[in-house]
Amino acid sequence: MKNFKRYLVTSALPYANGPIHIGHLAGVYIPSDIYTRYLRMKGADVISICGSDEHGVPITLKARKEGVSPQEIVDRYHTMNKKAFEDFGIAFDIYSRTSNKVHYETASGFFKTLYDKGEFIEKTSEQYYDEEAGCFLADRYIMGTCPHCGNENAYGDQCEKCGTSLSPNELINPHSTISGSKPVLRDTLHWYLPLDKYEPWLKKWILEDHKEWKVNVYGQCKSWLDQGLQPRAVSRDLDWGVPVPVEGAKGKVLYVWFDAPIGYISATKELTPDWEKYWKDKDTKMVHFIGKDNIVFHCIIFPAMLRAEGSYILPENVPANEFLNLENDKISTSRNWAVWLHEYLEDFPNKQDVLRYSLCANAPETKDNDFTWKDFQARNNNELVAILGNFVNRTLVLTNNYYGGRVTERGKTDSNDESVLNEIMRFKENVETCLETFRFREALKEAMNLARLGNKYLADTEPWKVIKSDPERVKTIMNIALQITANLTIICEPFLPFSMEKLRILINLNELKWENAGKQNLLPPGHMINKAELLFDKIEDEEITRQINKLLATKKTNEENNSKTTPGKEPVTFDDFTKIDIRTATILEAEKVPKTTKLLKLRIDTGIDIRTIVSGIAEYYEPESIVGKQISIVANLEPRKIKGIESKGMILMAEDKNGKLVMVAPAEMVSNGSMIK
Repeated sequence: MKNFKRYLVTSALPYANGPIHIGHLAGVYIPSDIYTRYLRMKGADVISICGSDEHGVPITLKARKEGVSPQEIVDRYHTMNKKAFEDFGIAFDIYSRTSNKVHYETASGFFKTLYDKGEFIEKTSEQYYDEEAGCFLADRYIMGTCPHCGNENAYGDQCEKCGTSLSPNELINPHSTISGSKPVLRDTLHWYLPLDKYEPWLKKWILEDHKEWKVNVYGQCKSWLDQGLQPRAVSRDLDWGVPVPVEGAKGKVLYVWFDAPIGYISATKELTPDWEKYWKDKDTKMVHFIGKDNIVFHCIIFPAMLRAEGSYILPENVPANEFLNLENDKISTSRNWAVWLHEYLEDFPNKQDVLRYSLCANAPETKDNDFTWKDFQARNNNELVAILGNFVNRTLVLTNNYYGGRVTERGKTDSNDESVLNEIMRFKENVETCLETFRFREALKEAMNLARLGNKYLADTEPWKVIKSDPERVKTIMNIALQITANLTIICEPFLPFSMEKLRILINLNELKWENAGKQNLLPPGHMINKAELLFDKIEDEEITRQINKLLATKKTNEENNSKTTPGKEPVTFDDFTKIDIRTATILEAEKVPKTTKLLKLRIDTGIDIRTIVSGIAEYYEPESIVGKQISIVANLEPRKIKGIESKGMILMAEDKNGKLVMVAPAEMVSNGSMIK
């Protein structure tokens, strides 16, 4: 393994269109902070970079909805999120923003370098244009009916109901979200990064040179590469963003996926005049902390950009996490289904470490995980209070009671004492190994095991009993317990910084470096400690009930909103209606479409023929559960290719109050092909 002179740690730039929630923390910012704090304790030259991603359509959509400027939106959430991160103890060296002048200059310069080198493809293509608003429409400014599940509010890039990725021209009855009018197709010029040109290099760089990457990251990259890469547009027709810095590009800005990762570079420039040593020196190790939805951008697109530019280093690792759910439901900003960081800090003052601990102990490192308030309470009461807090409190109370707070001499030791002292170094080494390989859950567990060792040692030696018969023996026991306590301030520091700062004050110890961990004489004889105080408090049922009730109120509001009947559509003529051929059919076979989570491939008997329909219902039905079911279909819908499969028709579905799709079927069995009138 190569030894690096310095480290560059980046954390995904959160969109400045909403607050930070626990999904962001568990996926990106807590692991990033743990890793950075660990490196600092080792004395490494490390900088931690983050900031607000302030461009892109979600921000302009929110601004339009609120009737304010995009700048007002990003100013609001940049300020809110920066303060929340600071209050939570995420120790970025800089929290910048992509609306800064230095970023505009850096992003423009990066584009111009690639442009001058001839790295881009200039291509004219048809794109939807809103004639009433007088502008081209980004994908998110176009809505229509999803061709897969029939959702009438699908966006031009994705249907949020069935999860299928879309392009605007796939939508049925598309309309502009700006004016409501039907858009028309017009020619527009854009610049494309030819990812296919870099495909052979990416295959070697990722699939051969970085087999140590996490399985979920490596697997997703391999899937993209196996499908074959295509050129991706790096510009958009918008009025909010970094202007494309070439002639003839009026009204065009850099696409946010090209713009945002350059924000890491511009933030480093803003932080230090020596920025190049972190970005252009091969003795620097760059690590990107992201969520799984950003893997393709940080593992394929951004490295291709850096490779095309030619003077930058590449990431050594991209330890992306999966998603965190909340109370068995997907976290959703639009549904307000989240635990917001700024609200948590208000509801649980001085309990930053409890959330850090809970989210790290349950981190979605290899698969999606679930956060529940009951588990949060149990982690605090049964682990932080009952294990770590209990050991520290017993050690400090006994030392103060027996010796007036003075560290005793360690006398004669037995085999159990020696075993415990040697174990301290083993825990330090285990934590270190886990942190170096980005296994933060396991690292935290090993750190807590040191506290478990301390509890077991006190339980086995029973100094409160031995003090009467062998007071000299108790001096040795308490010395060893205090050495474990001192080591905890080092080993637990990356995970629980607020609590370990408090513990250092309690034992009157200066902050130590990582190299001191495992040592057996961190507190010398005669050293004075302070009076004991509880490190952690129990969280009572009432506090948890209050949080659960808050979520239940949110769920009730969502159900009421969803239960409102969708407004009727414009009248159609009887002749128009008779053109739709709705028939009964039976599902013969069903299977999931590979490399998708929402799509099922169905083989059905329509009474006319045996055909295939691809439907976005995998979230609601297991394939084996629907074989033999009779359904209703639109039989004369124009065939479409979905994930390379020709789909001939659409299943009729009804949406219940919870958003679940339910098959529409005849009440009694009828012949396949029976017309529904």
